[in-house]
Amino acid sequence: MESVATDIQFHVLAVDDSILDRKLIERLLKTSSYHVTAVDSGIKALEFLGLQGDDEHLNKDLPPFTLNHYHQVEVNLIITDYFMPGMTGYDLLRKIKESTLLKDIPVVIMSSENEPSRINRCLEQGAEEFFLKPVQLSDVNKLKPHLLRNKIEQVQLSDHKRKSDEVRVSLHRRTKYEAPELLSKDEQQISGYKDRGFFTSSINQFN
Repeated sequence: MESVATDIQFHVLAVDDSILDRKLIERLLKTSSYHVTAVDSGIKALEFLGLQGDDEHLNKDLPPFTLNHYHQVEVNLIITDYFMPGMTGYDLLRKIKESTLLKDIPVVIMSSENEPSRINRCLEQGAEEFFLKPVQLSDVNKLKPHLLRNKIEQVQLSDHKRKSDEVRVSLHRRTKYEAPELLSKDEQQISGYKDRGFFTSSINQFN
């Protein structure tokens, strides 16, 4: 399965309000052969992923976002800055992990400040990595294992679902074609007589 995953060009969504940092991470990702979509806010990231929210709630702790539709372009990983106006990278991480459809997408946080409590909080919330800015190519190289693991899990889940569907179809066919075996012996005997025209020939004798 890993060989299958390595043949795929992974799509990374990069989120940073700083145009310089955004261009840097975009260049590093493309150098590593990733397909990249870059946006300048957590709000735009959620909209790209198919989540929409109400702007008047942006100053609250957790803006109420609802799933409108899943974006047609698959996103394999999200890398986001921690400090951003309107919605922090931590809030974006929480919204991703709260979404039923998006929670399995790996999320990586970036920050120019090395605060252990902040790092631990992000990792506990489900972030895969916490990179210190400026991000280096060596950091980007750490993304591949998370991408491969996620893709392999998706393939395994799809394979499990396919096998479950095959079992359900098989059981349905067995129930359909083996139903006569559920008849009593007397009912099967009568049914056999009918098939051989026994009752028809007997009735004709009296006509």
